[in-house]
Amino acid sequence: MKKNDKTIPDNITITKKLDEIHDDLKRFAEQANQLHLETVLSGSRRDLLNSIVAHIIDDIDEGLENKMVQDCHMRNTCKSKFTAFLQDNASLIKRDELRDDLVLEKQAELETMRKNAPLDTCDKCFMEVSNISDKQVRLMRSLMIYRTNNEAKEDILALPEDSIVSEILEPLSNKQRLQIMKAVVVETRTFSELSRLTGLRGGNLLFHLQKLVYGEMILQRHERGDYMITDKGFKVLTSISELYSKTMPQTDSGVLKI
Repeated sequence: MKKNDKTIPDNITITKKLDEIHDDLKRFAEQANQLHLETVLSGSRRDLLNSIVAHIIDDIDEGLENKMVQDCHMRNTCKSKFTAFLQDNASLIKRDELRDDLVLEKQAELETMRKNAPLDTCDKCFMEVSNISDKQVRLMRSLMIYRTNNEAKEDILALPEDSIVSEILEPLSNKQRLQIMKAVVVETRTFSELSRLTGLRGGNLLFHLQKLVYGEMILQRHERGDYMITDKGFKVLTSISELYSKTMPQTDSGVLKI
């Protein structure tokens, strides 16, 4: 009976450990898959945009060839200028994001060209260029790389203040918590490792870890286990990095100082 009494808790302990290992492997696989997926999607997006731009350039040549005035002595000169303008416009599609002022600047450039046109028949050619340019802008909008300032403002006004503060801003509004996030983005970290990294001890470090856990930025693999970043935490940290690169000046070496 004593033998059985000793075996039962041992089996329970083994089963618990196996469950913990299974959970750890599952989380690691999810994290690895997320990083792999980000890389694959980035490459696929780049290839897709290159194909789209190539198709647009073919469409430019075909549209101008068929729709421009045929018997104009300036046809070849204008076609060359229109092609350069529209190809430059098409290259904007490869960007991750377009500011409203950049698109308006391109539209103003076309309008200036139109005002300086020397012939009455130029309107027909400019109409085709304008139509192709409008198609390009509509494509940018459908690819979600371009929104007008008014659309961006509407999205900002719709932000839920309480959720933004409690679920994103507040968990990261501390230097040590950001250090923790940066540390676990590459590999899991133990409590002791994070203590050495942040200079925090005991309850102070636990307080900041709990903030990040409650905000679903990081998770603990199991009780007293290592800490690792969550999918939400990875996306938030990536967004912060992109925001920093767009809004903060670079160092002399061209590398962002974080």
